Amino acid sequence: MAAFCSFRRGLAGLQVSLIISFLAAASAGNFYQDFDITWGDGRAKILNNGELLTLSLDKASGSGFQSKNEYLFGKIDMQIKLVPGNSAGTVTAYYLSSKEWETHDEIDFEFLGNLSGDPYILHTNVYIQGQGKREKQFYLWFDPTADFHNYSILWNPQCVVFWVDGIPIREFKNLESAGVPFPKSQPMRIYSSLWNADDWATRGGLVKTNWSQAPFVASYRSFNADACVLYSGTSSCSWDSPPWLSQVLDSTDQQKMKWVEDNYMIYNYCTDAERFSQGLPTECIVT
Repeated sequence: MAAFCSFRRGLAGLQVSLIISFLAAASAGNFYQDFDITWGDGRAKILNNGELLTLSLDKASGSGFQSKNEYLFGKIDMQIKLVPGNSAGTVTAYYLSSKEWETHDEIDFEFLGNLSGDPYILHTNVYIQGQGKREKQFYLWFDPTADFHNYSILWNPQCVVFWVDGIPIREFKNLESAGVPFPKSQPMRIYSSLWNADDWATRGGLVKTNWSQAPFVASYRSFNADACVLYSGTSSCSWDSPPWLSQVLDSTDQQKMKWVEDNYMIYNYCTDAERFSQGLPTECIVT
């Protein structure tokens, strides 16, 4: 663990400096400081002195942003208000991803738009060494377009957990002992984008984007990263490891997650025997 989340011994001055920098980055929640707008030709905007960020999609282009920092483990929080009204065909993606695409690691929230009055679908996935196919999908128990809600990722050496408003909806455990790969060595940035995916996003592509409803807008606020930030290859986490680094779901969390699974899960790759006709993935069998 020291190789991933520790300062090098003997660099006391550097340690203090980096801890100060890390705490400032983790607590500030300022979009000017924490993120770069990467595409969209002006469709992404940082507002309210850095407290609010909006992404916009029209027929010409979507938009997106990424974090300035790279992280290797962390507890990442973002409040998002999704595209209201008829959002069919649109996808709002919020995820962690590493650089090397062919062998990349990735932890995904994707919000699939829908016709007015129909529920959003929350699509989750985990890629490890470029391999995904670990999708789970959910309806939400609230209207995600009416107000901001908190979407969180806990990523540590024991597990990846997806949270919505403090309720765990999905856990991907470290099962390397059973031969299942786990994302633990590639640093990742935070990304988000709003884009058109009407070839698949809504009812398998049957419902197309209604461009008369454009521009479509998603809003972001209250970012927080309690995380191990990489500075020139060295991690900001000290020898006194933060509590989230060893956090696992307790019995209360497990009960909450089961409530979500029983009432709001609409697809689980671990039960799709037709798709995996040669046998379900190992993690589905072990857990």
